[in-house]
Amino acid sequence: MADLLRIAGRDFSSRLLVGTGKYRSFQEMARCHAASGAEVVTVAVRRVNLSDQGQESLLDHIDRERIWILPNTAGCYTADDAIRTAFLAREVGLSHWVKLEVIGDPETLFPDNEGLLEATKVLVKEGFVVMPYTNDDLVNARKLVDAGAAVVMPLGAPIGSGLGIQNLANLQIMREKITSVPLIVDAGVGTASDAAIAMELGFDGVLMNTAIAEAEDSVQMAVAMRLAVEAGRHAHLAGRMPKRLYASASSPLAGVIG
Repeated sequence: MADLLRIAGRDFSSRLLVGTGKYRSFQEMARCHAASGAEVVTVAVRRVNLSDQGQESLLDHIDRERIWILPNTAGCYTADDAIRTAFLAREVGLSHWVKLEVIGDPETLFPDNEGLLEATKVLVKEGFVVMPYTNDDLVNARKLVDAGAAVVMPLGAPIGSGLGIQNLANLQIMREKITSVPLIVDAGVGTASDAAIAMELGFDGVLMNTAIAEAEDSVQMAVAMRLAVEAGRHAHLAGRMPKRLYASASSPLAGVIG
């Protein structure tokens, strides 16, 4: 059977979700989307021209036949602001899904847990499929699940830092303790090995933007990320060998005829 990522009753073949910011051009962005194989692309509502339909928009360069648009509330620092932004995205026909961001600190861009939970509760009641970007706090993640979040998306490192997965223990604990909804690592990935590590931990997907957009060859990096996510997923499903302190011969002598 196909190994599909299911979110709110919708199935996706790709477990790599990508963004739309920081690309050198819309054309490069479109090439990267195609190379990544991603079927979910997140769009900052505040970056989209929603008023002047005559002006070029990044939406013009997204293959809506193949790609599911995931509006996000990037740049929102209060629950009320994030809620309004989500409603705006739905009203103009982008989607009733939302990557929910409520930022608590302008330098680290770490989430405001209290505001994030408040906005999640409101938007779930209003019929949104809510995918909150959060930190690696298991307790808060559980509260988001209880509030109706369809997905929980903990960061691996600060947004756009490229530091890679900095919190392996916390992410592993979260993966072990939360099994009722998909978990997607969001933020901090810098290169392909980071994406593979996230998937090897058992996460259901990885969301990234800067790692692809700011690579020297963005299209090539998009390919690398697609392959890394696939490799990490296969490795997780396969089950790794146990770690040993001492050597274990690859060709045992037992049974060898002298």
